[in-house]
Amino acid sequence: MNLHAIRAIYRFEMARTWRTILQSIVSPVVSTSLYFVVFGAAIGSRIPEAGGVSYGAFIVPGLVMLSILTQSVSNASFGIYFPKFTGTIYELLSAPVSTLEIVVSYVGAAATKSIILGLIILATAALFVPLRIQHPVWMLTFLVLTALTFSLLGFIIGIWADGFEKLQFVPTLIITPLAFLGGSFYSIDMLPPLWQKVTLFNPVVYLISGFRWSFYGTADVGVGISLAMTLLFMAICLGIVAWIFKTGYRLKM
Repeated sequence: MNLHAIRAIYRFEMARTWRTILQSIVSPVVSTSLYFVVFGAAIGSRIPEAGGVSYGAFIVPGLVMLSILTQSVSNASFGIYFPKFTGTIYELLSAPVSTLEIVVSYVGAAATKSIILGLIILATAALFVPLRIQHPVWMLTFLVLTALTFSLLGFIIGIWADGFEKLQFVPTLIITPLAFLGGSFYSIDMLPPLWQKVTLFNPVVYLISGFRWSFYGTADVGVGISLAMTLLFMAICLGIVAWIFKTGYRLKM
């Protein structure tokens, strides 16, 4: 494996984050803080408890997941789309860099950014509500797996997109609504029985449920099912990425 190539691409992508720190870090943290203020204060005063904890603390895992999902997809999709847009991707494809090394570097950088952002948001949340993490190892496991999985999804979107509108289509119209309807701000036990069953078809439910379990020991679905669904989604994304490079889809004009 060409570690020098991986390090070079990884460092380039990470450097872009620090050049756009207001957009990459500050803006998501401020937006999430507003969610804490608005939902924690306005709705929290009407819902004293959810899942055995205060409502303000209950929404923390959901808000962290919401940020990780959207930022992972956004970072990875833009990271691979921009070389396509400028034409420099052909230099990358003709360089002595394997498919695995390209994916590891771009996806690794996007996932790293999202993990850093998630930890910053967690630290920010501690300023608003009392937090406890019952299973810190599992918390980090779900954090890393989710960041990697959705960075892979973002990588796929970046290859698929042939314009900036398509680049924003999936995160804006699919990922964000799924995250909002996946239990970020509520437990699915609060829903009518029919909608509880419908909600289980939303894959984001399993991610948020497993992540919330690592904090408070309560979950809408079993933690084993959450982990299995996350790994299944990652495997599907890996399969699609392998197919893209094997066929040259949207890479070879």
